[in-house]
Parts: sequence; structure tokens; C-alpha cells
Amino acid sequence: MPSLNVPQSQFLALPHKFRGYVAGFGSGKTWVGCGGLMQHFWEFPRINAGYFAPTYPQIRDIFYPTIEEVAFDWGLTVKINESNKEVHVFEGRKSRGTIICRSMEKPETIIGFKIGKALCDELDVMKTEKAKHAWRKIIARMRYKVDGLKNGVDVTTTPEGFKFVYEQFVKMVAEKPELKALYGLIQASTYDNELNLPADYIPSLLASYPPQLIKAYLNGLFCNLVSGTVYVCFDRKLNHTDEEIRPGDALHIGMDFNVLKMAAVVYVIRDGFPHAVAELTDVRDTPDMARLISERFKAKGHAITIYPDASGQNTSSKSASESDISILKQAGFTIHVTGANPAVKDRVLATNAMLLNGDGVRRMKVNTRNCPKFTEGLEQQAYDKNGEPDKKSGVDHVNDAGTYPIVRLWPIVKRTTTQTPLRL
Repeated sequence: MPSLNVPQSQFLALPHKFRGYVAGFGSGKTWVGCGGLMQHFWEFPRINAGYFAPTYPQIRDIFYPTIEEVAFDWGLTVKINESNKEVHVFEGRKSRGTIICRSMEKPETIIGFKIGKALCDELDVMKTEKAKHAWRKIIARMRYKVDGLKNGVDVTTTPEGFKFVYEQFVKMVAEKPELKALYGLIQASTYDNELNLPADYIPSLLASYPPQLIKAYLNGLFCNLVSGTVYVCFDRKLNHTDEEIRPGDALHIGMDFNVLKMAAVVYVIRDGFPHAVAELTDVRDTPDMARLISERFKAKGHAITIYPDASGQNTSSKSASESDISILKQAGFTIHVTGANPAVKDRVLATNAMLLNGDGVRRMKVNTRNCPKFTEGLEQQAYDKNGEPDKKSGVDHVNDAGTYPIVRLWPIVKRTTTQTPLRL
């Protein structure tokens, strides 16, 4: 018998043409999705299937190893042809069919083949419009005419807010009850798959993610991730610290580049965690910022590490021929920068998780007396109508500066795992 937990078994028993499995991290989403493919090949041999992921690296790094394990669990074997992006499924030496693998990054390329079963993995990671486009392209591939074959599509994903899967499997079905015969949905928690996870997996999620994301990424629930205050976990009393800069402290300074509105937030590390203890706002340009940091901090013997806006490698707030980061290096500061800025979402999640994690611990603190602008920014910045942090309120510069060090030193790492059966 295949290795399945209760919600996985319920999912594979759904009779619907379109089946959704919405669940938290480590809940065995790809595992059960692959189980659905094996279920298909046992029932309809030689009817090809498709696997669709947001990117090709996900196909290579997650799907290929998982499908090998799941096939064995279902009494089948696979041969992976990476060059053709195909997985051939066998019962002994007898072919049961082929899984055609495609990325959903460019939905317009999903053409030129037909399948009788599809698995869309992590569909809600994509933007809603692109997910809709990919869905329509995939549906158009479902063209086998065989008695009893549903030409069904399975969707497995973490809930990323009220995006495509919510609209398709929940909202649309509620508005048109006649669609209940077509759409079936199972929502599962990471706890449902706890026996197949390392002992520290769930505690690490609770420690790494802010409370509102625990609903989505641990409990598998749809929740609003892009409305209201951006830094919802900040509390000026509970996140306050009286810490000050001490002699000999190494200083970690986040910096955002904007002519006449340059901003920097200064951190010290206490017990391994960041305390914002000073800020510089509305500074004229990069040379002026470098001078102020040198006079106030470097001249007093503090080691300075700057975590700047990565775009400062390309242009300067002072001169088009000299980059902002070059100016900072010439001032003798250590620069911690990558080729591009982290995704805004990753920066917001990392900061909220440091302000308050799922265990109720506040690891990031702010001296609200010394950092009044940063405090106001954390309290006031909201999301705009597109679900992005609002850039019109004037508080975004100091927030960007204050959060660059957080995402670079304490990033959220999305831990993944596979459910592996015991081979006897």
C-alpha cells in the first residue's frame, strides 16, 4: 500500500475533475501530487500526464527525486530523461506512460502535446494573472478521449494569500454551487505529516515565521498576507529597547539611497539579535552620509559594516560616474551587498519574523527614542492597492534601510523535505 497520511488519502479519493491540496510546508504536497500521477498510470496506462512547476529548477531539484521515491512506493519505476524533460513510468519492463515536465514561468510555451492528467505544483507561488494564464494553457492540453478518463488536474500548493487557488477552488465554487461536482479541495497542516518530518522541523518554522504566516505555512489556511500594516508584528512598547552604542561595538548599518532623502539605521548585536540604536534620515547624498557616519561612529573606533541598497552599485546620488557603493568603500567601510536586492516579500517576512515569531519571541528591538523615524515607519507603512509596500507615504526610505541588514543576516529559509517510505 502507498505511504499516505490521512489528508493525503482523502485527497486521492476525491472524485472531482479538479482536485486541490492546499497545505503547509513539509506536509507532503509534492509527494501526494506524485501519488496522483501514479494513481493515474495504474488506472489509465499509456495515457501521458504532465507535471507543471513555477520554474525548471523546481522540476530538477524537487520533482525528479520525489517521483522516483513515490513510483517505488506505488510498485512502479521511472526513468528520467532530463534533456527532454520527461519521466518515463514502468511496471517492470512494461511502459505505463510518460510524464511531460514544463515550467509555468512562460505559460505561452505550454503547447504542442496532449495529456490525460496534470499536476500543477506550488501554483500560488506565481502571480495570480500568470497562474490563470498557465491554468488555461494546461487545460487546453487535456485532450484524450477515453472512457472513464476525467482529463483531471491536481493542484498542490502552500496558501499564498487569497490568490488563484482560493479564487478557483473556494470563491468561484461558493458563487456557483453547480461547480462543486468539478472542484474538490483538501486543506492540510504540517502537523498531519509530522511523523515523516525531522523532530526540529515544526519548531524551526515556529521560530522562523511571524504569527500571521503560521496560519498559511504551518496550518495550510488561506489568510490575507498583503493588506493593512506591512510590519504588523511591530509594537513600539514590546519591541522597545534601552540599548545604546557602547565603546568598541561593531555597528551594522542598513542604507537606502535617495537624493536629499538618504536614510540609514544603525544596529548593534546583543545576545545574537539586532537592536536598532540610531538613525540618520533626510541626508543629502552619499558623500554626506559617508562623512556623517565617519564623524559619528568610525572616528570613535567602531567597526562599520554597511548593508546597502544593491542598486547603489550602478548609480550614484552624487555623480553618474561614481557609484554610491564605491563612495562607501573609499570611506573605509566594510560593504555587505549581493548582486541584487532580496525580494521585497522576503525582506518583509524576515523582518516581521524577527519582530515577533510564531513562538511569541521578539528578537528584533528598536530604541524608539533614538530611532523615531524608523519607529514611525514600522508603525505606519501600509500596502498599496497592488499588494506592495506603499512608496508614497514617505516612510519607505527608512524602512528599506532598516530592513536590508535583517534580510541579509537573518533571512527566512524555506525548509523543504520529502516523505520517504521505508524500504524493506
